[in-house]
Amino acid sequence: MNAPSSEPKKRRCNPWPVCITIYFTLGFAGCAFFVAFCNRHPADLVAADYYEKEVRYQAQMENMRRAEFASVRFDRQQQVIQISLAGDTAFKGASGSVDLYRPSATGLDRRVKLEPDTQGMQAIDASSLAPGLWKVRVSWTADKQDFFIDRRIDVARKHS
Repeated sequence: MNAPSSEPKKRRCNPWPVCITIYFTLGFAGCAFFVAFCNRHPADLVAADYYEKEVRYQAQMENMRRAEFASVRFDRQQQVIQISLAGDTAFKGASGSVDLYRPSATGLDRRVKLEPDTQGMQAIDASSLAPGLWKVRVSWTADKQDFFIDRRIDVARKHS
């Protein structure tokens, strides 16, 4: 048989209590850091001037509702953007502007003065516009009322 050794038995260290303590300490520290971070970066869902913004938005919606009769379309054959304010007396004495926005290249944006003819129509030459998506925003005032339309058009070259 084996004789008992005179060496003392090595006691093995159990890592689980240390690992569990470290795990919970890191979890607590992470939660404390997150709470501190959130307290320093408040998430206000309402702007400081939310009332003024709401009033402007409501006015813009009202201007769009008043301009429901107006239309904007692109005539591919003539290479013009046709704006029609006809259908109401809102174009008589109208003064305003037409903004052409190119979402993919803001350097191409343009502003044209709104000058409807006696039928409330205006044609804007689009032959120099880059092909693709354009946003046309027409805002005008007539009879002391504001009007606004916002349309998307796809400018394309006519086929030869």
